[in-house]
Amino acid sequence: MTADISSTSAPGALSLRERKKLKTRAALVDTALALFTERGFDGVTLDELCEAVEVSKRTFFRNFASKEQVASAPLEALWNGLRDDVEHLPFGRVPVLEVLQEALLVALARMDDGGAWVTRVRRSRELAERTPSIAAYGLQYCDGTSAAIEATLQRRLGLDPADPRPRLALDLVVASFHAALRAWTARPGALTHAGLAAELRSVFAALPGALAFSVA
Repeated sequence: MTADISSTSAPGALSLRERKKLKTRAALVDTALALFTERGFDGVTLDELCEAVEVSKRTFFRNFASKEQVASAPLEALWNGLRDDVEHLPFGRVPVLEVLQEALLVALARMDDGGAWVTRVRRSRELAERTPSIAAYGLQYCDGTSAAIEATLQRRLGLDPADPRPRLALDLVVASFHAALRAWTARPGALTHAGLAAELRSVFAALPGALAFSVA
């Protein structure tokens, strides 16, 4: 797993090498999103991005597999966190869907860094909406990450791999987040981390009604 550019670990808890790596990743993401927004995704070469951050292409590829991945990094940090958290979630008599909902809210709370992550998410989402290769990468990443989480759920809950319930619960959580993200970005005024969290809680609260929704 790649390091999370939105890590909330105390500086003293990380080695100098780890802090430098996080700083380099953040610089690559912020510079890439700024350049892609200004000149278009295809208007910025990998060489130009590396030159702007003053790193080698080798350093870039130690952190990201492609330009598409660096453009998608803000939301990847969120979902990578959830993927890792599922290994340690306290499953009991609470419905798995509710456990996953709370886990996503916890993962989202870790992204609250004073506004930088929100700015990255907004720019990343705008780029994905007008850049087919970023959108395609995002779908591929989502499918791979969902499959990994599903496998962990099946193993931890002792379920048959053919049991559809873990993936269905996870897909509801993923769909809820995307619905919240759409509503959040459509709101007038400044976007905030608290606003996205509130929107997500609102969508989660609407889920039971959506499952029984019908038109007279």
